[in-house]
Amino acid sequence: MSSRPLKAAVAVAIAGAFSLTAAPAQAAPQDADDVWSALVPTYASTGSYAYEPFAAQGGYARTNMCVPNMGYHYVNGELLADPEVDPAHPEALLYEGGAGTSTRKLVGVEWVVPDTAVTAAPELFGETFFHDPVLKVYSLHAWIYKANPDGLFTAFNPRVKCPA
Repeated sequence: MSSRPLKAAVAVAIAGAFSLTAAPAQAAPQDADDVWSALVPTYASTGSYAYEPFAAQGGYARTNMCVPNMGYHYVNGELLADPEVDPAHPEALLYEGGAGTSTRKLVGVEWVVPDTAVTAAPELFGETFFHDPVLKVYSLHAWIYKANPDGLFTAFNPRVKCPA
């Protein structure tokens, strides 16, 4: 077992023991262990979506366009309409796999805030959101279900593949 899932499992167990009293999401994590601890609410709220059919039941709409090095975005319109940044409720889930939804695997999550809803780039987990002037949004990715060699919060993950 690689150390990342083990750290996540330990963080979830510790958080459960303390009734999920994690540090505020806007606090800048001091080291990698702090980041994984701060991600506990994200794991707790998105883990059930590892089984792709549950994404639709959670309000996440499927897409059939795979973005290279990101995968398929499943977006929750209700969460997207609310400019609140909540670690436990990312606006999008990221999947990779075949064109058939039954083969898709959850690889990450994404928080999205329309740039018209805020005056400055939001921050979460000590990370500043990326501004996309074309889509007119701020976004932050977290590759919590598939390791990203370029970094946990980097927008693109070279290990995420689209079907040929």
